Amino acid sequence: MSLSTTLIKSIQDIMRQDAGVDGDAQRLSQLSWLLFLKIFDDQESELEILRDGYASPIPDDLRWRNWAADAEGLTGDALLDLVNNRLFPALKGLNADIARDPRAAVVQAVFEDAFNYMKSGQLLRQVINKINEIDFNNQQERHLFNDLYEKILKDLQSAGNAGEFYTPRAVTQFMVDQLDPRLGEKILDPACGTGGFLACALEHLRGQIKTINDRQTWQQAIHGVEKKQLPHLLCVTNMLLHGIEVPSQIRHDNTLARPLRDYRPKERVDVILTNPPFGGTEEPGIEANFPSDLRTKETADLFLVLIMHLLKDGGRAAVVLPDGTLFGEGVKTRIKERLLGECNLHTIVRLPNGVFAPYTGIKTNLLFFTKGTPTKEVWYYEHPYPAGYKSYSKTKPIRIEEFAAEKAWWGNADDNFASREENEFAWKASLDEIKARNYNLDIKNPHHPEEDSHDPAELKAHYDALQGQIQATRDELKAILAAALGGGR
Repeated sequence: MSLSTTLIKSIQDIMRQDAGVDGDAQRLSQLSWLLFLKIFDDQESELEILRDGYASPIPDDLRWRNWAADAEGLTGDALLDLVNNRLFPALKGLNADIARDPRAAVVQAVFEDAFNYMKSGQLLRQVINKINEIDFNNQQERHLFNDLYEKILKDLQSAGNAGEFYTPRAVTQFMVDQLDPRLGEKILDPACGTGGFLACALEHLRGQIKTINDRQTWQQAIHGVEKKQLPHLLCVTNMLLHGIEVPSQIRHDNTLARPLRDYRPKERVDVILTNPPFGGTEEPGIEANFPSDLRTKETADLFLVLIMHLLKDGGRAAVVLPDGTLFGEGVKTRIKERLLGECNLHTIVRLPNGVFAPYTGIKTNLLFFTKGTPTKEVWYYEHPYPAGYKSYSKTKPIRIEEFAAEKAWWGNADDNFASREENEFAWKASLDEIKARNYNLDIKNPHHPEEDSHDPAELKAHYDALQGQIQATRDELKAILAAALGGGR
């Protein structure tokens, strides 16, 4: 059996025996900081060869090689004492300046909210020994481990609310492919979760590297911000796995907490790829960072405003958003009016139910837009289920091959997608039509009118009609009952 199908299960089985680790989220958190240190140490072994005078930011006696690498080394209470009373305090207290020592700053940020949940030093040693079976400087083993890491991230789907941080690989791949980021462009995910979009963008750019300078440009291409500790740790580790030597561009922060007016022109970006959290609300005061007419506590709405603000003129974005954004009114209407006025919202891909199962059953959409040119028309593409499917699930996820039809239909942005044609799954709406609908973008497929609508007016009319039918049936039953009772006298 391959590394990717056996190692993670054996590690999880060991952790399940430990009284201190409670549930999937804690197991993933525990595994992640251990993996981070092992990957970091293997990377340092390579840097010591490539760079004269390389010095580790981690104190020498606390480097992985000096306390964890020996399978017969520290175990039991001695191992727990080192981890709890020396390793964690030292790494949390590095007090690193990101400009002077970015690698130290990365280590400190990873460990500032991390914990050792394991209470058995013997079981911790067994986990460490399993991790030591992987050589992250071996390209074949690293490739195999990428598959394993993808499984770790998928496991987030069943780890309570942590599931919000995993976007199906097929969706991230399609969005990256259609935006087609180029080497030299600045790429941002302002709600990066575990780094799926950024990892996919790095692989997309890797084939464009031709020189040493290109590789340095590639190292600086991606930027991300993540609010919560566990996905931030997973993201930083993910970037190390994909070859980023100093993933200091992945910040542990809340992007929405910074006032829009504080962003300088040089901080604008070329490409934004993201699946912002939706369905939740931000803490009081966050909305004050946004223009008064666009203030709301709805997280997804605030991110859409932020994305428009952070794009350069000519910058491109692909964003996952729920149906509620399309048909919502009030502040949502004003946000959509600004979006269509400042950007060319050229494509909305409508995804069916189950794409994000089991985390959420909410129907979602992929919005593609370019800043600097107002929208004249919006093209829609309704992504169909594969033959025989009624929904997606954890065992039957969406696959990248399913997007072949969209890709063939897509056309070229340089000629404003002039080659696009309507078909069974594709249709368009003019700006005038959208304005007449008060910027309601939830326009159903005219080729499948039997599909459910989310238009509030249509839903209200349908509800009223059903209520009328219920009342008529109730009246009819009353009449029948009254006649029957009358006939019995």
